[in-house]
Amino acid sequence: MFTGIVEELGEIVAIETAGDSVRLAVRGPLVVQDAVHGASIAVNGVCLTVVEVKGEVFAADVIKETLDKSSLGALEPGAKVNLERPVRLSDRLGGHLVQGHVDGVGRIVSREPGERWDVVTVSMPPELSRYLVDKGSITVDGVSLTVVEAGADRFSVALIPTTLALTTLGLKQPGDPVNLEVDVVAKYVERMLGDRS
Repeated sequence: MFTGIVEELGEIVAIETAGDSVRLAVRGPLVVQDAVHGASIAVNGVCLTVVEVKGEVFAADVIKETLDKSSLGALEPGAKVNLERPVRLSDRLGGHLVQGHVDGVGRIVSREPGERWDVVTVSMPPELSRYLVDKGSITVDGVSLTVVEAGADRFSVALIPTTLALTTLGLKQPGDPVNLEVDVVAKYVERMLGDRS
Protein backbone atom coordinates (compact mmCIF):
# COMPACT_ATOMS: atom_id res chain seq x y z
CA MET A 1 0.00 0.00 0.00
CA PHE A 2 1.24 3.48 -0.90
CA THR A 3 0.06 7.05 -0.31
CA GLY A 4 0.78 8.71 -3.65
CA ILE A 5 3.33 11.05 -2.05
CA VAL A 6 6.36 10.69 -4.33
CA GLU A 7 9.60 10.33 -2.36
CA GLU A 8 12.06 10.71 -5.17
CA LEU A 9 12.43 11.46 -8.85
CA GLY A 10 14.38 8.45 -10.14
CA GLU A 11 15.87 7.57 -13.50
CA ILE A 12 15.70 4.50 -15.72
CA VAL A 13 19.33 3.45 -16.26
CA ALA A 14 18.78 0.26 -18.26
CA ILE A 15 16.05 -1.90 -19.77
CA GLU A 16 16.77 -5.56 -20.46
CA THR A 17 14.26 -7.44 -22.60
CA ALA A 18 13.58 -11.07 -21.66
CA GLY A 19 11.01 -12.54 -24.04
CA ASP A 20 7.69 -10.81 -23.35
CA SER A 21 8.90 -9.14 -20.15
CA VAL A 22 11.59 -6.61 -19.23
CA ARG A 23 13.91 -5.98 -16.33
CA LEU A 24 14.09 -2.30 -15.38
CA ALA A 25 17.16 -0.91 -13.65
CA VAL A 26 16.18 2.26 -11.79
CA ARG A 27 18.41 4.75 -9.99
CA GLY A 28 16.83 5.90 -6.74
CA PRO A 29 19.36 6.66 -3.97
CA LEU A 30 16.66 7.36 -1.38
CA VAL A 31 14.32 4.44 -2.02
CA VAL A 32 17.13 1.86 -2.15
CA GLN A 33 18.43 2.79 1.32
CA ASP A 34 16.34 0.07 2.95
CA ALA A 35 15.42 -1.96 -0.15
CA VAL A 36 16.02 -5.70 -0.14
CA HIS A 37 15.14 -8.52 -2.52
CA GLY A 38 11.34 -8.86 -2.44
CA ALA A 39 10.63 -5.29 -1.32
CA SER A 40 8.01 -3.22 -3.14
CA ILE A 41 8.67 0.13 -4.80
CA ALA A 42 6.13 2.04 -6.87
CA VAL A 43 7.51 3.23 -10.20
CA ASN A 44 5.21 5.79 -11.84
CA GLY A 45 2.43 4.36 -9.72
CA VAL A 46 3.08 0.70 -10.55
CA CYS A 47 3.97 -1.54 -7.62
CA LEU A 48 7.10 -3.49 -8.60
CA THR A 49 9.09 -6.09 -6.68
CA VAL A 50 12.79 -5.48 -6.15
CA VAL A 51 14.87 -8.39 -7.48
CA GLU A 52 18.32 -6.84 -7.05
CA VAL A 53 20.00 -3.82 -5.43
CA LYS A 54 23.43 -2.53 -6.49
CA GLY A 55 24.48 0.77 -4.96
CA GLU A 56 21.90 3.41 -5.88
CA VAL A 57 20.17 1.18 -8.45
CA PHE A 58 17.46 -1.43 -8.02
CA ALA A 59 16.15 -3.87 -10.60
CA ALA A 60 12.56 -5.06 -11.03
CA ASP A 61 10.96 -7.46 -13.48
CA VAL A 62 7.94 -6.19 -15.42
CA ILE A 63 5.74 -8.87 -16.98
CA LYS A 64 3.67 -8.62 -20.17
CA GLU A 65 0.42 -7.95 -18.26
CA THR A 66 1.95 -4.89 -16.61
CA LEU A 67 3.56 -3.70 -19.84
CA ASP A 68 0.19 -4.02 -21.62
CA LYS A 69 -1.84 -2.25 -18.89
CA SER A 70 0.53 0.58 -17.95
CA SER A 71 2.84 3.10 -19.56
CA LEU A 72 5.99 1.35 -18.29
CA GLY A 73 6.52 -0.24 -21.71
CA ALA A 74 7.07 3.23 -23.20
CA LEU A 75 9.98 4.04 -20.86
CA GLU A 76 13.50 4.40 -22.24
CA PRO A 77 16.88 4.72 -20.52
CA GLY A 78 17.25 8.24 -19.15
CA ALA A 79 13.52 8.63 -18.47
CA LYS A 80 12.59 10.20 -15.14
CA VAL A 81 10.18 8.20 -12.96
CA ASN A 82 8.27 8.82 -9.74
CA LEU A 83 9.39 6.53 -6.90
CA GLU A 84 7.69 5.71 -3.62
CA ARG A 85 8.27 3.03 -0.99
CA PRO A 86 5.24 1.39 0.68
CA VAL A 87 3.67 3.12 3.64
CA ARG A 88 4.40 1.73 7.12
CA LEU A 89 1.54 1.40 9.59
CA SER A 90 3.22 4.04 11.77
CA ASP A 91 3.45 6.60 8.91
CA ARG A 92 1.11 9.51 8.31
CA LEU A 93 -1.20 9.06 5.35
CA GLY A 94 -0.35 12.23 3.43
CA GLY A 95 -2.12 11.41 0.16
CA HIS A 96 -4.75 8.69 -0.06
CA LEU A 97 -4.75 4.88 -0.10
CA VAL A 98 -2.95 3.79 -3.27
CA GLN A 99 -2.42 0.14 -4.22
CA GLY A 100 0.04 0.54 -7.08
CA HIS A 101 -2.39 -1.32 -9.37
CA VAL A 102 -2.96 0.67 -12.56
CA ASP A 103 -6.60 0.89 -13.70
CA GLY A 104 -5.83 2.43 -17.08
CA VAL A 105 -3.54 4.65 -19.10
CA GLY A 106 -4.53 8.23 -19.88
CA ARG A 107 -2.80 10.99 -21.83
CA ILE A 108 -2.03 14.58 -21.01
CA VAL A 109 -4.53 16.61 -23.05
CA SER A 110 -3.52 20.13 -22.07
CA ARG A 111 -1.60 22.28 -19.58
CA GLU A 112 -2.79 25.72 -18.51
CA PRO A 113 -0.10 27.56 -16.53
CA GLY A 114 -1.17 29.72 -13.61
CA GLU A 115 0.95 32.11 -11.57
CA ARG A 116 2.58 29.30 -9.59
CA TRP A 117 0.68 26.19 -10.64
CA ASP A 118 -0.57 24.37 -13.72
CA VAL A 119 -4.05 23.04 -14.40
CA VAL A 120 -3.59 19.82 -16.34
CA THR A 121 -6.34 17.97 -18.21
CA VAL A 122 -5.89 14.21 -18.60
CA SER A 123 -7.86 11.84 -20.83
CA MET A 124 -8.98 8.55 -19.32
CA PRO A 125 -10.72 5.37 -20.42
CA PRO A 126 -14.46 6.22 -20.18
CA GLU A 127 -15.15 3.20 -17.93
CA LEU A 128 -13.11 4.87 -15.16
CA SER A 129 -15.24 8.03 -15.07
CA ARG A 130 -17.78 6.49 -12.65
CA TYR A 131 -15.06 6.42 -9.97
CA LEU A 132 -14.17 10.12 -10.22
CA VAL A 133 -15.92 13.03 -8.55
CA ASP A 134 -15.00 16.68 -8.25
CA LYS A 135 -12.66 17.08 -5.24
CA GLY A 136 -12.14 13.30 -5.09
CA SER A 137 -8.79 11.51 -5.31
CA ILE A 138 -6.94 10.08 -8.32
CA THR A 139 -3.41 8.79 -8.73
CA VAL A 140 -1.57 9.97 -11.86
CA ASP A 141 1.82 8.31 -12.45
CA GLY A 142 1.88 7.48 -8.74
CA VAL A 143 1.05 11.02 -7.57
CA SER A 144 -1.96 11.46 -5.29
CA LEU A 145 -4.00 14.36 -6.68
CA THR A 146 -7.34 16.03 -6.08
CA VAL A 147 -9.70 16.10 -9.05
CA VAL A 148 -10.69 19.65 -9.99
CA GLU A 149 -13.31 18.64 -12.53
CA ALA A 150 -14.42 15.13 -13.51
CA GLY A 151 -15.83 14.52 -17.00
CA ALA A 152 -16.98 11.53 -19.03
CA ASP A 153 -13.59 10.82 -20.62
CA ARG A 154 -11.23 13.31 -18.97
CA PHE A 155 -10.52 15.12 -15.74
CA SER A 156 -8.46 18.06 -14.59
CA VAL A 157 -6.05 18.49 -11.69
CA ALA A 158 -4.16 21.51 -10.33
CA LEU A 159 -0.45 20.94 -9.80
CA ILE A 160 1.18 22.99 -7.06
CA PRO A 161 4.83 24.12 -7.32
CA THR A 162 6.07 21.19 -5.20
CA THR A 163 4.39 18.65 -7.50
CA LEU A 164 5.74 20.43 -10.59
CA ALA A 165 9.29 20.45 -9.20
CA LEU A 166 9.50 17.02 -7.55
CA THR A 167 7.54 14.68 -9.86
CA THR A 168 7.43 13.75 -13.53
CA LEU A 169 4.16 15.66 -13.86
CA GLY A 170 6.21 18.86 -14.11
CA LEU A 171 7.82 17.41 -17.25
CA LYS A 172 4.85 15.76 -18.98
CA GLN A 173 3.51 17.40 -22.13
CA PRO A 174 0.30 16.99 -24.16
CA GLY A 175 0.22 13.51 -25.70
CA ASP A 176 2.38 11.89 -23.01
CA PRO A 177 0.92 8.72 -21.43
CA VAL A 178 0.27 8.53 -17.68
CA ASN A 179 -0.75 5.66 -15.40
CA LEU A 180 -4.09 6.12 -13.65
CA GLU A 181 -5.34 4.50 -10.46
CA VAL A 182 -8.77 5.43 -9.19
CA ASP A 183 -9.62 5.56 -5.50
CA VAL A 184 -9.94 1.95 -4.31
CA VAL A 185 -12.65 2.98 -1.83
CA ALA A 186 -14.92 3.92 -4.76
CA LYS A 187 -14.43 0.48 -6.29
CA TYR A 188 -15.30 -1.28 -3.03
CA VAL A 189 -18.41 0.87 -2.56
CA GLU A 190 -19.54 0.07 -6.10
CA ARG A 191 -19.03 -3.66 -5.49
CA MET A 192 -20.90 -3.61 -2.17
CA LEU A 193 -23.83 -1.68 -3.60
CA GLY A 194 -23.91 -3.94 -6.65
CA ASP A 195 -24.08 -7.05 -4.48
CA ARG A 196 -27.16 -5.68 -2.67
CA SER A 197 -29.35 -5.41 -5.74
